[in-house]
Amino acid sequence: MEENIQNSQNKMGAMPVPKLLIHMGIPMILSMLGQALYNFVDTYFVSQIPDTATVSEMGDKAINALTLAYPVQMVMIAICVGIGIATNSMLAHNLGRKNREQASRVAGNAMFLCFVFLIITVLFGLFAARAFIASQTSDPVVIQLGTSYLRIVTVCSIGSIGYMCVEKVVMGCGNTRATMIGQLSGAIVNIVLDPILIFGLFGLPALGVVGAAWATVIGQVVSFLIICYVNFFRNKEIDNRLRYLLPHRNILKQMFPIAGPAIVMQIMTPVMSYGMNLILGLVNAYAVTAWGVYYKVQYFMYMAVYGLNNASIAVTAYNFGSRRGDRIKQSIKFSLLYTILMMAVGTALVQLFARQLIGLFSITESSARLALYALRIATLGFTLGGVNIILQGVCQALEGGVSSLIVSLLRMAAVILPLAWLFVRVDPSGGLVWLALPLAELAGLIAAVLLTRRRYRICMKRIKEPAEDAGE
Repeated sequence: MEENIQNSQNKMGAMPVPKLLIHMGIPMILSMLGQALYNFVDTYFVSQIPDTATVSEMGDKAINALTLAYPVQMVMIAICVGIGIATNSMLAHNLGRKNREQASRVAGNAMFLCFVFLIITVLFGLFAARAFIASQTSDPVVIQLGTSYLRIVTVCSIGSIGYMCVEKVVMGCGNTRATMIGQLSGAIVNIVLDPILIFGLFGLPALGVVGAAWATVIGQVVSFLIICYVNFFRNKEIDNRLRYLLPHRNILKQMFPIAGPAIVMQIMTPVMSYGMNLILGLVNAYAVTAWGVYYKVQYFMYMAVYGLNNASIAVTAYNFGSRRGDRIKQSIKFSLLYTILMMAVGTALVQLFARQLIGLFSITESSARLALYALRIATLGFTLGGVNIILQGVCQALEGGVSSLIVSLLRMAAVILPLAWLFVRVDPSGGLVWLALPLAELAGLIAAVLLTRRRYRICMKRIKEPAEDAGE
C-alpha cells in the first residue's frame, strides 16, 4: 500500500512511457533551446556591430572572437553536464528504489563538485583567457575582443555553473517544467539586454562584444535564482540540508564512474571545435567564421535532442532502479522514435531555409558562401547524430558510462578530426572538409548500436536477479 502511494507521487514510475517522455521532454527541449539561444543571439547581434575608422569587417571579427572563445564555454557546459548526468541518473535511480536519504546525498555532493569547478573557472578567466584566445589567432582585434568576452563569462560564471548543477537535481526528481521556466526566463533577459548593451540603447554606452558577455551572465544569474527557488523551497522529493553538501566518499565513488566518462564525452565537443578552428584556419579566416555560424545552427538543433535525452535518462534510470524492464524498453523505443522524427523535420527545414538562416548574420559574402555550403553538407548527419545522443544517454542511465564515452571519442575526435585534416589537405579550398561531420556520425552510430545492445542485455539480466536491499 505504502509503495503504491509512493509510486503515485512520482510520475516516472506510473505515467505511460510515451506520454511521460512527451510530458517531461517538451519542457526540457524548450529549456535546452533556451540555452542554445544564448550563443545564437549573441552571435547574431555581434555580427551587426558596425565597422570603425580603424577596423573593417567588424562583424566577421566579432563572430570570430566568439567562435574562438566558445570551446571554453563548451568545456564549462561539458563538466557541469557530466556531473549533471551522474546526478540525474543516480538521483532518479535512488528515488526509484525509495532511498530518499541517498538521493539527498547525491544532490548535495553534486553541488559541492560544481562549487569546486566554479573556483577553477574563475581562476582560468583571470589568468588564462588571453593565452587561450591567442593560441588560435594572431589578429590583435580578435584577440582583444575574444579575451574580453571570455574573461567576463568565466569570472562571472556563478549563474551558468550554478544553474546547470541545480537544474539536474530538479530534473532528476522529475520536475522538468521548472527547468524550462528558469532557462527560458534567462534567455529572454539575454535577448532583451543584448542590443541594449551591445549598441548602447537608452543612453547607455555601446559596449560591443563586452555588452554581449554582460547580457549573457545577467541572463544566467536570473535562471540560477529561479531554479534555486524551485529546488530549495518547492522540491519535496529530497531533503536540502547543509550536511548533505559535505563530500561523502561513497557517493563520490559512485558518481565518478558515471560523471568521469560523461565529462570526457562532453569535453569531446569543445576539443572537436578547437581542432576544427585550427584545421579550418589552414583554409582561411572566412572558413573559421563559417564554422562559427554553422555551429550555432547545429548547436540549436542538437539542444532539442539533448532536452529529450535528459528526460529519457531520468525515466530509464528511475525504472532501472524500480526494476521495471518493460518501461526501460519503452523508454528507449519511444525516445528513438521521437528523436528520428524531430531531427528529420529539422534537417528538412534547415535544408529549405539554409540561405535565410545564414542571412540572419551580417558577415562577408565569402563567409556566407562557405557557411551555406557547410549547412547543406553537414546537416545530412543530423538524424544520425540525434540517434547517437539518445543511445549514449541509454548507456549512461544503465551505468554504461564507458560505452557512451567510446561513441563520443569516435564522433568527436577519432574520426572527424583526422578526416577533416585529410580533406583540407586534399582540397585546400575547404569544400570537402564538411563531409567529415556526417561520416563521423555514421561511424559513431555503428558503435552506439553495438554497445547499447550489450549494455541493455547486461542490465536486463541484473533486473531478473534477486533485488538488493534499497537501504544499502
